[in-house]
Amino acid sequence: MAEETPRKDTSPSPGDDETSSATGGAAGGTEPSPSPADDHSRDDDGPGDNGTAGAGGVRAGDTDSTGADSATGEGGTKGTAAEPARVPATVERTVIEKTTVPGDTEAAPDPALDVEQRKIEAGVDHRFPFGRPGEPLGKAHPFMFGFIAALGVITAWQLFNAALNAKSVLVMIVVAMFLAVGLNPAVERLRKIGLSRGLAVAMVFLGVILFFAGFVASLVQPVSEQTTELRKSIPGYVEKLQKTDRLAEWDKRYGLLDRAEKTVNSEGFQDQLTSWATGIGKVAVNGIFQTLTILILTLYFLSSLPQIKTFFYRLAPRSRRARVALLGDEILDRIGGYVAGQFTIAFIAGLTTYVFLEILGLKYALALALIVAVTDLIPLIGATIGAVVVTLVAFLTGSLTDVIICIVFYIIYQQVENYLVYPRVMKRTVDVQPAVTIVAALIGGALLGVVGALLAIPTAASISLLIREVVVPRQETL
Repeated sequence: MAEETPRKDTSPSPGDDETSSATGGAAGGTEPSPSPADDHSRDDDGPGDNGTAGAGGVRAGDTDSTGADSATGEGGTKGTAAEPARVPATVERTVIEKTTVPGDTEAAPDPALDVEQRKIEAGVDHRFPFGRPGEPLGKAHPFMFGFIAALGVITAWQLFNAALNAKSVLVMIVVAMFLAVGLNPAVERLRKIGLSRGLAVAMVFLGVILFFAGFVASLVQPVSEQTTELRKSIPGYVEKLQKTDRLAEWDKRYGLLDRAEKTVNSEGFQDQLTSWATGIGKVAVNGIFQTLTILILTLYFLSSLPQIKTFFYRLAPRSRRARVALLGDEILDRIGGYVAGQFTIAFIAGLTTYVFLEILGLKYALALALIVAVTDLIPLIGATIGAVVVTLVAFLTGSLTDVIICIVFYIIYQQVENYLVYPRVMKRTVDVQPAVTIVAALIGGALLGVVGALLAIPTAASISLLIREVVVPRQETL
């Protein structure tokens, strides 16, 4: 049962004698403070002394005449109580403790046992299907700070080790995403002519598959022919070596042929040769598996690229989401422009090589042109690798004049590509300075090899865009 809260008695001032006599004048000139309901009933009885508190009223309200008039009404009656909001907190707690009797109200269900109570207390609605997020835990306590810091260090170390162990998988994911972003402009162009995104992705991916299939098919014939020719020529090479006067003299002096025969027939050499062959087979199988994995991941990323972009944009704060989305779209456009530029340069290199080899009359012109086009995708050193392959084939299948012509041709072509073709294409598609391109390719190649060299230039383009659009304007305002 609720009982009335006791309040301290206050002595009336000398000017309140008339008020005290009107109220009946109890012993000591005080009486219990009336309830708020009595205040309203007494206000309706008629006018009284302005600003006069009851015998049990709180006189602190008289310090502000305006507030007292508004609280009790102009011409309020005797015994008007103070506002409930002005009651001290200790008094309120005392009232609650006294008025709350166990058993008066039924306790709420335990949310650990009642599913509906969980939803009610968590505030489940359509925006928060699992309840509204609570306030963050306090981190000011030294123990909490040290504990969280230690957990952070342990977590960072474990993540670092996990990243090292999954390095090959992460590289494949990054390369697949890079290829998907690079092929997205072609998909968007097909969509502009009226195709659906699924059909556009299928056509672009089919083109990629056909390119890889044609590249592999073009290499099968020359590789098989050269292998067969080498196997047939080995006895002749051995006979020529035996008839060489210099080699015969070395054989007499050092016993080279006997040593070579013993080495070939030894068990260690056979085991080493087997391990080499096994290693080469593993590398080939691993390369095929990684290529197929990258192609499949590229297909998935390319088909769901709009959803992936939207997901990452929504991680930005709502107030900055529009600017983040614009910068993100520009970065993706630059990556796509870089890939398109690299394919353009590789196509030019492959076409030029094919025309040159056809004019020279060298064998396997198409296969060598495809090799030069693929290796030219590697920044800085790709053209050199292709030139070495072509020159080596010319040395094995052609004459010394053909070798000299190939060397001169590729020296001239590399100068033209490095100083005329490459800077203009990259400046137009990526907007990166040539010096930045070279430095980025060197750093990327040192970190991740060929993959790092491929990813370095679009990464440098993205960083330069963020510096120009975010860092520099902020520095200007300081």
